[in-house]
Amino acid sequence: MAHPGEQYYPEGVRWDLPIPSGTIPGFLARSVADFGARTAIEFRDRPITYADLGAKVDTAAAAFLRAGCGRGTSVALFLGNTPDHPINFFGALKAGARVVHMSPLDGERALTHKLTDSGARILVTTNSALLLPTALKFLEKGLLDRLVVCEDDQWGASGFPVAPYPASDKVVTFRQFTKDVTLPAQWPSIDPDDIALLQYTGGTTGLPKGAMLTHRNLTAATGIYEVWTTKSRADRNGAIERVICVLPLFHIFALTVVLLGNVRFGNTISLHQRFDLESVMRDIEVKRATSFPGVPTMWIAIANLPDLDKRDFSSLASCGSGGAPLPVEVARIFEEKTGNKLRSGWGMTETCSPGTAHPKDGPDKPGSIGVMLPGIEIDIVALDDPKKVLGTGETGEIRVRGPNVTKGYWNREKESTEFYVGDRFLTGDIGYMDADGYIFLVDRKKDMIISGGFNVYPQMIEQAIYEHPAVQEVIVIGVPDQYRGEAAKAFVTLKKDAQPFTIDDLRAFLTGKIGKHELPAAVEFMAELPRTTVGKLSRHELRNLQQTTQKQLSATR
Repeated sequence: MAHPGEQYYPEGVRWDLPIPSGTIPGFLARSVADFGARTAIEFRDRPITYADLGAKVDTAAAAFLRAGCGRGTSVALFLGNTPDHPINFFGALKAGARVVHMSPLDGERALTHKLTDSGARILVTTNSALLLPTALKFLEKGLLDRLVVCEDDQWGASGFPVAPYPASDKVVTFRQFTKDVTLPAQWPSIDPDDIALLQYTGGTTGLPKGAMLTHRNLTAATGIYEVWTTKSRADRNGAIERVICVLPLFHIFALTVVLLGNVRFGNTISLHQRFDLESVMRDIEVKRATSFPGVPTMWIAIANLPDLDKRDFSSLASCGSGGAPLPVEVARIFEEKTGNKLRSGWGMTETCSPGTAHPKDGPDKPGSIGVMLPGIEIDIVALDDPKKVLGTGETGEIRVRGPNVTKGYWNREKESTEFYVGDRFLTGDIGYMDADGYIFLVDRKKDMIISGGFNVYPQMIEQAIYEHPAVQEVIVIGVPDQYRGEAAKAFVTLKKDAQPFTIDDLRAFLTGKIGKHELPAAVEFMAELPRTTVGKLSRHELRNLQQTTQKQLSATR
């Protein structure tokens, strides 16, 4: 079969069905026209209709144009989960600009790189005390021409502290930024192949790379899910879904699966600033949410509820996990106690999220990431020859092609070509495909750690640890973590006469230098770190050493 797994597709769905695509502004305009009176976003129990959202986006877009942020420019968003994100995301794109997502979880170094690499000279943030002080540092460094500050209290009381900002002609509130704007007679012309988003990701060496995601990539990603869910939407008979969004909108999974995917069908997005277990359960049990896409850490928290079997999940029509491998045991417990199947799929920043999914009525294959989605071609190639396609059950690197796949990395032409064989993207993930077309992940080719659904890059942590006055050498690797799936662990050799320090001491030292999600969970001191034959520190050898030690410990228990 040309596309294994298609035999298990939902009724009426074929791999070769046309995948809708276009531009993001055109995409939003259709939804505003079709669903104007419906609630698009509910935030802090307050509704924003599609008509309201469209009007706010137009105002933001006109303000960006007035500020010179049109075609060929980059606008950075340093925002959490508030309506400010979709308003400015859609607004910047309607003005013709590229959006650059700045993760609030990142440390100052990575954020500084993203600003300078992307060329963004305008940054939109909020007056949250968690974000504004960092944004002001970029201004002080001369990295910005303008800082736009959204005022959080416009959305109602949050309980989160806010921070003051200085009087400066380079700092403006969003109200001032958009004051007295006039909508243009004609909006900028946008081509589907224009870059819409620079979504930064990375590997094990160097700084993050900006995946260039076009309007076509993003709308095709949504179109793939549209085709895939044709039957399930028909079975729901046009019901307006209420979708819980606690995933961060600056992450590609939430952006595509939650925001774009639900705006397309006029659904209501119940927006949460952070994952709070009881708030999510209130959305499910009281507000009768119908869909909850989460990451494994969220499902682990839910699965650990002491009264899980007594909680009411009957409103949920779908629940899924992404961002990182879902522990099989968590899915088993959840299904056993709630009756709901919890399955995970696979995707990447470079694929705008979609890659694989589980057919509702397909065979149950614990540990699998499912089958390739419509319009996406996946094969497995030899690790030593990416042109050699492997057969059923053979383990190699996962290769992908589709309308949702990035055209490369910003300012990294040479590196971009290294990731492609023709028009097929080499993912760096190692796995195999069985006879039914189900794919299983085995390992990662690179050293990247996935912690709680977020990418963590060892070298970034190592660079910061090297600033510690007691550290001689360090290697950071991923180790199993019951809650996050994986966490960073630092292996350190000390300078002569230096004293060991605790993990709490190390985390305190690193706070502010790297993101919270990057902080190591453990530290171990060694007399000597393993090296390659040419004298380089070797993560590979350290991993092997740790696995051997673990096996020896297990054997003696």
